[in-house]
Amino acid sequence: MTDYPKFVEFHEEGPREGFQIEKTIYPIEERIELINLLSETGLKHIQVGSFVSPKYVPQMQDTGELFQRIRREKGVKYTALWLNEQGFRKAQSTPNVDIKTQLLFYASDSFSRKNNNLSAAEMRDKQREWVRLYKQEGRPVERAYVMAAFGCNFEGNIPQERVLDDFRFILDLAAEEDIPVPDLMLADTMGWGNPDSVKRMIGALRDLAPEARIGMHIHDTRGLGIANLHAALSMGVDLFDSSVAGLGGCPFADHGSSRAAGNVCTEDAVFLCHELGIETGINLDKLITAARRAETIIGAPLMGRVMHSGGLDKYR
Repeated sequence: MTDYPKFVEFHEEGPREGFQIEKTIYPIEERIELINLLSETGLKHIQVGSFVSPKYVPQMQDTGELFQRIRREKGVKYTALWLNEQGFRKAQSTPNVDIKTQLLFYASDSFSRKNNNLSAAEMRDKQREWVRLYKQEGRPVERAYVMAAFGCNFEGNIPQERVLDDFRFILDLAAEEDIPVPDLMLADTMGWGNPDSVKRMIGALRDLAPEARIGMHIHDTRGLGIANLHAALSMGVDLFDSSVAGLGGCPFADHGSSRAAGNVCTEDAVFLCHELGIETGINLDKLITAARRAETIIGAPLMGRVMHSGGLDKYR
């Protein structure tokens, strides 16, 4: 019998990851409505937007206003993404932002240059500065991502050892700076993973850091998102990033189509967990309502399955 986790935590990224890839800049009122609906589902973490360059990601230029206008529910953290110190400072100075600190590493040098305008080595060195900045501001380092951990549209297959080398750096940095090891996040940013490679990578990372909590940021680019999530569940992983209705994708990943699937779909993932007897604390019906609203906002069919069919409880 597979030893699944008893409880799985989902970090909802649709409001940020979903809208950043769209060429249309959708009305703030509609995005506020979606965030408010997500706030009622039982999700405990919603990524509202990002503090990044409005020149390159104009869809996120009103993130500060979003934080002022959403309806905050007790017990829900409303967070933002940033890619440099300037973005962190902006998040820190914006009222109502729940600061969740993270470190960012790239297994692909090409993708690092496209996403951050720095080489992977330069970005790695920057993380030392980020750790010291967070410490200076009294913020514990909570998560560390290695992106393009399974493959890259620009560089092809990524050797497992290259990914593990970044995680060794993270563990050494935590020891040097005398900080706890953060959650270690494997990010399949461009949808190259498959169930076997996911299990191999998680197993290797667990051997490297047996006490660390491992999480995954999965993209469903080629239709293996739920299969990969199930593989991770079977390895005991209990922390996932996901996007309502399957919204999202990285605007710098060269997916070949603006309608390529984005992050693994939250309601599909929650449905899978519930069918396996895993608790999530999330109301699936309310999540489906939010997913259907996301689809009407986008104005095109989205990739979620359960949002269109509904769950099984009403048939049982």
